[in-house]
Amino acid sequence: MSAELILGIIGSYFLLLIIISIFTSKKSSNATFFTGNRQSPWYLVAFGMIGASLSGVTFISIPGSVGNDNMSYMQIVMGYFAGYLIIALVLLPLYYKLNLTSIYGYLQQRFGNYAWRTGAFYFLISRLAGSAIRLLLVANVLHAFVFQSWGISFESTVIISIALIWVYTFRGGIKTVVWTDTLQTLFMLAAVGLTIGFICSAMNISLVEAIQKVKQSPLSNMLYFDDWRAGNYFWKHFIGGMLITICMTGLDQDMMQKNLTCRNIHEAQKNMLSFSITLVFVNLFFLFLGAMLYIFAANQGIELPKHPNGSFIADQVYPIFALKSNMGMFIGIVFILGLVAAAYSSADGTLTALTTSIYNDFLNTNNYSENKKIRVRKIIHIIVSLAMLATVVIFKYTLTSSAIKQVLFMATLTYGPLLGLFAFGILSNKKPRDRWIPFICILSPVISYFINTNSSAIFGGYQIGYELLAINGLITYIGLSLLSIKNNHLQN
Repeated sequence: MSAELILGIIGSYFLLLIIISIFTSKKSSNATFFTGNRQSPWYLVAFGMIGASLSGVTFISIPGSVGNDNMSYMQIVMGYFAGYLIIALVLLPLYYKLNLTSIYGYLQQRFGNYAWRTGAFYFLISRLAGSAIRLLLVANVLHAFVFQSWGISFESTVIISIALIWVYTFRGGIKTVVWTDTLQTLFMLAAVGLTIGFICSAMNISLVEAIQKVKQSPLSNMLYFDDWRAGNYFWKHFIGGMLITICMTGLDQDMMQKNLTCRNIHEAQKNMLSFSITLVFVNLFFLFLGAMLYIFAANQGIELPKHPNGSFIADQVYPIFALKSNMGMFIGIVFILGLVAAAYSSADGTLTALTTSIYNDFLNTNNYSENKKIRVRKIIHIIVSLAMLATVVIFKYTLTSSAIKQVLFMATLTYGPLLGLFAFGILSNKKPRDRWIPFICILSPVISYFINTNSSAIFGGYQIGYELLAINGLITYIGLSLLSIKNNHLQN
């Protein structure tokens, strides 16, 4: 598959996104950019959030992870579902009741300005880092298969990617993102389905027979209750998945900003509940694709790339099948469309959410004219884009392991203070000394990282998994308790 053809596909796809942005950004204002004027249909938001939740990391890393971890990722997905229920029943009613644009405004009302800005700061670094890893994964593929052959540097590849995102989000903001996410989700799921269909055709088997092959394979193993000290123990993954969802969706401005564009709380809850059910099956869909890729490789005698320790290089499995095997041009086109859709459904929302948070949480623009507010917002959008570029390039030369593992591990460290802050605010009637909150929120991830690094030595061979997020949040909660004073005016 030629680099020219790949570039033509990407160019056509972005032209379509730009056309959508032109229509959705007509008569746009700051309210349009930040809240979509609260007119988004709930079903549109629900479908689009699938793509925003999965991203390029899921598109590439989840299928590839099956070779090393079987389908154990479903344990985390089960926890995701529980987390979405908590978001729908606890957090969304809170956000709508307070009529928030930035969800971190809750921390200001509950604790004060230090807590408010600390929560917003942790969101900024969490989302910037997570989205940079996702974009890095896609940029690596685009650079290897397209731009490198033309002598274009990796850094230039990232600049082109982010510039294209900026073009279709800088005016319409979240209103545009809601519509483009829907299109991107459709392309991503279609790519997975068509790839599975192609593999079945190449192996001359039906879909029912393919399901039977996966069920009979050890790759289908997904539940692990044997060793509570192991990193893949069920309850570690389940609880970790639940907390990751609460943090990376319920306490994340990017994901909640889409929900807050719904007309009312009831539509937002319908969106969240329908989305959570659908997402379970979508993740199983991706894992099924991964199992089929490995079964097909074994059937055809295809040698897959491995690390020196013998484990598969998960993030290269699907791209190699689509772009370097003899599977044909059609599957390569499908893969590129799915990959680009998956990547940018996450990145475009991130740029919008980071702009929203900086504008609303760190600046006081109440006395600005509407035109000046729009100018300030556009400048922030440019600065955020440049920060994303720098972060992707830094991660290119510092990260080594699977992207999905990097994203989730980083989430356990950076979202822990947010989890502790919101949990304390909702569950406790105490009010911590506001000026000390930043110190607690800095200390908590440091202690958590130390515990994680030395867990085997400290706990007699016990390996900490995604429950590190709970530990991090608990340390923050305890710190807030120690520095709290009773506030008799607060109600439970």
